[in-house]
Amino acid sequence: MLRRTLAAVAAAALAFVAPVQAQAPAAAPVEIQFWHGLPQPLGGLLEKIVSDFNASQARYKVVPTFRGSYAETMVGAVAAFRSSSAPHIVQMFEVGTGTMMAAGRAIRPVHELLASTGVNIDFADYLPPVRGYYQAADGRQMSMPFNSSTAVMFYNKDMFQRAGLDPNAPPKTWAEVEAAARKLKEAGIACPMTTSWPAWIQVEQTLAIHNQPLATQANGFRGMNAEMRLGGALMVRHMQNLVEWQRQGLFRYGGRDSAADGLFPSGECAMAFASSGLRARVMREARFQWGTAMLPYYNDVAGAPRNSIIGGASFWVMNKGPNAGETGGRSAAEWRGVAEFFRYIASPEVDAKWHQDTGYVPVRRASYELTRRAGYYAANPGADVAIESLLRGGAATDNSRGIRLGGYVEIRTIIQEEMEKAFQAGQSAQQAMQAADTRANAVLRNFERQNARAAQ
Repeated sequence: MLRRTLAAVAAAALAFVAPVQAQAPAAAPVEIQFWHGLPQPLGGLLEKIVSDFNASQARYKVVPTFRGSYAETMVGAVAAFRSSSAPHIVQMFEVGTGTMMAAGRAIRPVHELLASTGVNIDFADYLPPVRGYYQAADGRQMSMPFNSSTAVMFYNKDMFQRAGLDPNAPPKTWAEVEAAARKLKEAGIACPMTTSWPAWIQVEQTLAIHNQPLATQANGFRGMNAEMRLGGALMVRHMQNLVEWQRQGLFRYGGRDSAADGLFPSGECAMAFASSGLRARVMREARFQWGTAMLPYYNDVAGAPRNSIIGGASFWVMNKGPNAGETGGRSAAEWRGVAEFFRYIASPEVDAKWHQDTGYVPVRRASYELTRRAGYYAANPGADVAIESLLRGGAATDNSRGIRLGGYVEIRTIIQEEMEKAFQAGQSAQQAMQAADTRANAVLRNFERQNARAAQ
């Protein structure tokens, strides 16, 4: 009886286990490591896109990691490549483009990735100022455009009314900005205007919209042997105005990079020159009526205003390490996963929602049309200012296409350092721009030497 019972139990156990063993275990999704440099709330919105992609299919899982500022993310990615642990994708700000293009085997160009995986993305539909920034001289796409912005002016309509200014007629020229700032100060407003990203907005953007060169060789697009041109009459004039306006209490220097971002949504400053990507924070935090306008210009400069240039970042594909071989240290499935993720973020629906949620521009015409047909711009006046600014004045010139200078992350820091010395009365505006030229040219020459050795 015992033997029969044990036999029955064993048979029942085998009957229960057999179907389970017959089922092949589900394959784990291929993981794609993605490093980004967007803090909250933008970082959360980006990671939601990643989460949506992961939920849309089961083969791939993109793992996003915030790695600090853009500059910190770039340094970390370079170090990871050297130790053969680079992420598959790294988000790099636009001024790192020249450095990344010269990175050789550290990167895999997007056009090469797409060709090898059979994934197609219609870059012809991308806005020319966006796709052109991240293309090689022959027009091939080197990185994947994503969060593209430009600089705009945010202004506090409530403060404008308090100062007797028309809240629906923001100043267009620097002369009008100065006049408005004086009225705001007379009305008791302690901070009439400020700026984020001093080098990007008050130097790079100012030169672009006035069709003035930042550097020779089409701002570096035509080759590495470029020379800086910050000491020209326009830039010295503008720097002197900023210094004088600060002395008179019309302008507040809020710090480097994005340090001044909080001064507008908090209600401290009436006018703020900032990235259009600040819109998400302004929408969330501002407790007042506000508007958006294009950057001001000097109306006595011939040909101004031209288009502004983009900011933001693109996604670069990285090989795993220096000894990764022809496959880059990745499997075919990993490369396909990266390409599929790029296909997903390139969809007009995803791009349009990102634009609407953040203030970054839609990088595709289809995304812009989708947003327009949905009535978003009619319901959100000013949301299309950044797009209009990028397209203002027709086709971009050599001076307004963008910047392609190696080592420009360091150069931007140099510019901000010299600007600060002028704000602190340690040197004149002309001395500041000339010193920035001298120091930046040293960086350019060093970058040339390093890349000449690497090519040997």
